[in-house]
Amino acid sequence: MEARLETKQAKPVNFARKFRWTVVVWLLIGGIINYLDRANLSIAAPEMMKELGLTATDIGLLGTVFSWSYALMQLPSGWLIDRFGTRKVYTIALIWWSGATMLTGAVNKMSTFIAARVLLGVGEAPCFPTMAKITSYWFPKKERGLATGIWDSSSKWGPALAPPLLVFLMVTFGWRALFYITGVIGIIFAIGFFIFYKNPDKSRKLTEMELEYIKSEGAGSEQNIQTSKIKWGELFKYRSVWGMILGFFCTIWIWNIFLVFLPLFLTNVHHVSLKELGIYAGIPWLGGIFGNIFGGYLTKKLVDKEVTTPIKAKRALISICAISAAVVVCAVPFVTGLAITLTLLTLALCFISAMTGSAWALAGDIAPPSMVASVGAIQNFGGYFGGAFSPVVAGIIVDTTGSYSLAFISGGLIAGCAALCYWFIVKNPIQE
Repeated sequence: MEARLETKQAKPVNFARKFRWTVVVWLLIGGIINYLDRANLSIAAPEMMKELGLTATDIGLLGTVFSWSYALMQLPSGWLIDRFGTRKVYTIALIWWSGATMLTGAVNKMSTFIAARVLLGVGEAPCFPTMAKITSYWFPKKERGLATGIWDSSSKWGPALAPPLLVFLMVTFGWRALFYITGVIGIIFAIGFFIFYKNPDKSRKLTEMELEYIKSEGAGSEQNIQTSKIKWGELFKYRSVWGMILGFFCTIWIWNIFLVFLPLFLTNVHHVSLKELGIYAGIPWLGGIFGNIFGGYLTKKLVDKEVTTPIKAKRALISICAISAAVVVCAVPFVTGLAITLTLLTLALCFISAMTGSAWALAGDIAPPSMVASVGAIQNFGGYFGGAFSPVVAGIIVDTTGSYSLAFISGGLIAGCAALCYWFIVKNPIQE
């Protein structure tokens, strides 16, 4: 009789353990807004080039300027998050980058476009390190891969939603409206997040059972960098940190090429019209969404079944996907039909997205609890500082050769090198 009562009581326990996934939904929406603000440039690029006389190299330079400022601000943003907390820093960052987005729609000269992109990079820098930090104390280690895969899929939802949504706005209101509207949306979301968000140990919406479950592997409360026995600068002494820096560099190199040049590639090479672009340019990002979420689900299942540890599961997934992405991306220039091209682009983003999701989740496994944002930001710094060169290099290649072939082939080979970095260099967690 007692066993039956225990079985009946188990269902409410499981149901009570769901609020943490509401937090993931908020992170997902914030990430979508973040990437809509980045994707504006690639969607508006054809009209900007016509109206303002910009070249492919100019568009590539704007992408590079954003990536450099975004990368450089990773280092202080990670420290700021670990020092002052996720809620305050994330809200300020949202308002900052939303203002920079609106500014982009108001300028006319290349110099002021560059300034606006610098401000955008500065404001967006804390976004994903904040999410990694929040995940580290809202989820046990075995669930962090799936949770991270969900919110990191925002970087694919944004570009997937951008073509149909922003092309419609651009055709209806003009390219400047893209920047104004997404900027306003970001400010509204910032206010909502500040009102909604609390840390697990301060949230009134968590049951005691769910809080205890979250605490089962050391999560549950936000730890300040001031309590750490390791100084921030000492993080660069660890081999695993350098493996994450180099591996993410290889990943973001090809990622930035897709983010900046995918619409132009379809327009120039496959002669996709502006109206068709709203559909075709969004298809490959659906593969990215699937790769993000399924990759996180797969690592969780491997750990649940005790096949391997959380760290090894993520390292293995990243390495396999890196090699697969290299093969698929290098094949893109050798096909001619639009259908097969979209298939390869979709597969490529599926593999690349599985890599980025697991890489962000890996930060929570490698770093001490008080320094998750710092380690995640350092990894992201390596990715975007090195990857910042890829848009301008790709732009120069296209302007010089009149072809995207070399840009894709070189990008694919670099992406494959991520397997070497994450499998052979990233191994042990940082011990306090």
